[in-house]
Amino acid sequence: MAASSRTLAGGPAIGSTHGRPPLAVPSTTHQDSPVTHPLDPLTADEFRHAAALLRREKGVARPTWRIAGIELREPSKAAVAAHRDGDEVPRRARAVVWDTTTGVPYVAMLDLTGDSLVAWDAHPDRQPNATVDEWHDCDEAMRAHPDVVAALAARGIDDPSLALVDVWTYGAARLPQAHRGRRVGWCDVWVRDAPDSNPYAHPVAGLRLIVDLNTMELLEIVDHGDPGRPDVQGEYAPAHVPGHRARTDRKPLEITQPEGVSFSLDGHALRWQNWRLRIGFTHREGLVLHQVGWHDGTATRPIAHRLSFAEMVVPYRDPTPQHADRTAFDIGEWGLGFMTTSLELGCDCLGEIRYLDAVLHDTAGEPQEIRNAICLHEEDNGVLWKHVDGRAGAEVRRMRRMVISTHVTVANYEYLVYWRLYEDGSIECEVRATGIMVTTPFTGDAPPYGVVVDRDTYAPIHQHFIVARLDMEVDGPANTVVMTEAAQPPIGPDNPDGLALVLRNEPVTVEGPQDYRWETQRAWKVTNPSRPNAHGTPVAYKLVPGAAIPPMLDPASSVFARAQAIGHTLWVTPFDADERWPCGEFVNQSAVDEGLPVWTARQRSVEDADVVLWYVFGIHHVPRVEDWPVMPADTVSFWLKPAGFFDANPALDVAP
Repeated sequence: MAASSRTLAGGPAIGSTHGRPPLAVPSTTHQDSPVTHPLDPLTADEFRHAAALLRREKGVARPTWRIAGIELREPSKAAVAAHRDGDEVPRRARAVVWDTTTGVPYVAMLDLTGDSLVAWDAHPDRQPNATVDEWHDCDEAMRAHPDVVAALAARGIDDPSLALVDVWTYGAARLPQAHRGRRVGWCDVWVRDAPDSNPYAHPVAGLRLIVDLNTMELLEIVDHGDPGRPDVQGEYAPAHVPGHRARTDRKPLEITQPEGVSFSLDGHALRWQNWRLRIGFTHREGLVLHQVGWHDGTATRPIAHRLSFAEMVVPYRDPTPQHADRTAFDIGEWGLGFMTTSLELGCDCLGEIRYLDAVLHDTAGEPQEIRNAICLHEEDNGVLWKHVDGRAGAEVRRMRRMVISTHVTVANYEYLVYWRLYEDGSIECEVRATGIMVTTPFTGDAPPYGVVVDRDTYAPIHQHFIVARLDMEVDGPANTVVMTEAAQPPIGPDNPDGLALVLRNEPVTVEGPQDYRWETQRAWKVTNPSRPNAHGTPVAYKLVPGAAIPPMLDPASSVFARAQAIGHTLWVTPFDADERWPCGEFVNQSAVDEGLPVWTARQRSVEDADVVLWYVFGIHHVPRVEDWPVMPADTVSFWLKPAGFFDANPALDVAP
């Protein structure tokens, strides 16, 4: 990942005429920034080196092999803490690859510094993540297949170039018996009115393609009947919206910083006021924040070692044949990094902007650059604090926040991710979901599993569960999580009017799940018992829940079996470098959750420990008519707020 100080977009946002965006553009002119820190993301040359090692040692090369993902094998926390500027930076990479002839995936550990293969482990009966290359290969192969061309013609679609074949992955329980043992995808088919119009306006409902993704062989065409293609208005681009007239009463809004920005970027290290952190990027998680801390003038106090998204589960709550298989694990099955798209000044980011480019790879291991992958800028956010005194008058401070953002396109949906740092020590994580809903035509009465949004067309109810992995380090690694909630004492001599509220604090001593309770305003504090503040209480950061949604899945559901992590609001575990993915590493065609429920069954201690919080939040999306044909952004968030980390309001020194 390379930093850029340009304030003009470096090119158009990456897109595709056929749906999911291409990974990126080849980095033929990309100049690697020097690796100066153990947590710097892999460079283009390092991806090339990793791919060359795999070819040399194990013959990993197209077309027989595909590379699902290469990422930095991050060094131990002790090694990171011991690093000093100018030290040598040993580099290791971890790769997941598979042989398309046997279907067997392997996990490889690569020593890039020593130019050697350290480990090579087979994982039979598992499937690596799907890749963007496979998505495009499947789309092109199926639109050219004579059986698909005939099936489209039978429905009055004579130009296959207008079709979009959108491949999804299976859960093990839903995989057709005849195709078990293969790497299989099922495909929706959509059709455009014009070469550049919205394909998601017109599903070719009832038609499903089942494809072997290793061979790109069409295994089966399933036809559940043709409900027709209603005459809907599903276009959003002005050129295709009938009678479109843009508003003329919107005056220009410009945000300027005449003296420049207040933050600095040194490689991947960001400084803004008291905040210090490093910015990372991986193919699976996308944006990662490392070593988040607060500088008190003499030293940087750690808050979190690593913040990222570890899984996103999107079940569609419609049991009809069109949607029964439609559950996506957008992080585990596809990867937020692979689907990150370029940001554009004035559209995605407004103001004095600094961009970071990202470098990933394709399935041959060739580096690919995503220009303007991450946006850095400051925002005004209203009043920070204020009081008006009858004698002294008003004292007021404006709130400013530092925003680190990225944008992910997952087929029809868009996710905009914002990590925001505030002058009072708070951290906000916000996700905005927009894009286009999946819709389905119907005949007769509308199914009860969604909302009618257009003529004879409904959008199914669905959910978006995001699991944030919060590797905390509040003033050091020995932390204890405390569940805190309000309690209402009974009416009695000390509480005659029943007004009393007290706090109930309960340390979490053993790993496992926790659940949000609205009626008690439950939250969780990550405390450091060995570091009291000036008032004698342990310093702490508080996870303030937001967008905590219930799974509403039967425990016997095959979807829930694969994603038991979403069954609780929060999980607390001790840090383990190999525990990364809350639903397991291999969720493509998975049968059960091999992550959090398995790890926490060991009942390890999390008292005075290096703890990781896994926070589950998201969107319970009951469609609205107003969400069609393109959805206004739905916004959800949660916070990490200081709770005794400081001795008083740390924003008292903000200048007027």
